[in-house]
Amino acid sequence: MQKVWIEAALNGPWSRKRQPGIPDTVDEIVREGIACAEAGACIVHVHAYDGGGPQTFDWQVYARIIEGIRAKVDVPVYPSLPTAGIGTGPLPSEAAARFAHVEALAARGLLEFAAIDPGSVNFTELAIESETPAAPTYLNPESHIRHALAFAVRYGFHPAYAIYEPGFTRSGAAVARALGTQTPIYRLMFSETFAYGFPPKPYGLTAHRALLAEEAPGAPWMIAGLGVDIRPLIPETIRHGGHIRVGLEDAPFGTAQTNVQLVEEAARLIRANGAEPATVA
Repeated sequence: MQKVWIEAALNGPWSRKRQPGIPDTVDEIVREGIACAEAGACIVHVHAYDGGGPQTFDWQVYARIIEGIRAKVDVPVYPSLPTAGIGTGPLPSEAAARFAHVEALAARGLLEFAAIDPGSVNFTELAIESETPAAPTYLNPESHIRHALAFAVRYGFHPAYAIYEPGFTRSGAAVARALGTQTPIYRLMFSETFAYGFPPKPYGLTAHRALLAEEAPGAPWMIAGLGVDIRPLIPETIRHGGHIRVGLEDAPFGTAQTNVQLVEEAARLIRANGAEPATVA
């Protein structure tokens, strides 16, 4: 039977002001990571918080979270990156500073893969007005991408690409080929809140799959997004061999569902479409 990965994205950079249900302490993140793994997630993605407040990129806080989850369930857990203007301060200008926490975790054997996003994007919201402040830009200079992919090769882990725009697939595949990385995982990003890429409609998934088949044939891919309900795409995703990410980082803002409920629902939908949630093994 087809095995479908469920990735649980527990919190994101939003703070509880925008997504009230997110875990934002080490203990809460660990508890929810364990619960999501027990509910069917075989990958966990976290943004690190240490006692509420803004997120942190201290590798030691991330290590506490990863080791806390793995003390109960041996599941892959991977960190986020600093972004310009979204839940953190200015983007570090130097790639080494920006990725220092990822490299520290990789050097200690704590990562199977990590987020390395192959392009830049404006987080323009669809519901803007003339007085709405300008959207922040998620900046990923190619120098940063190359730096991160080089240590991915050194430490032997897979890049996890967030594909906000179709061109990210083309550029990400090209740089990965040039640097000889292990096969990236392509996370196709949809949204009903932000104006990047495609809404969660079949034509968007068809376009992404067609381009991916040309640029990185056989590479694993999953559906995900920000401020989005990706459930309508799950049947077609399963039919074409894709995987699924859910969680409060990605869900529509203000959702009443919990991370565990989102994972449980994804598992039910996978089974209803003739497949099975993949185990951690």
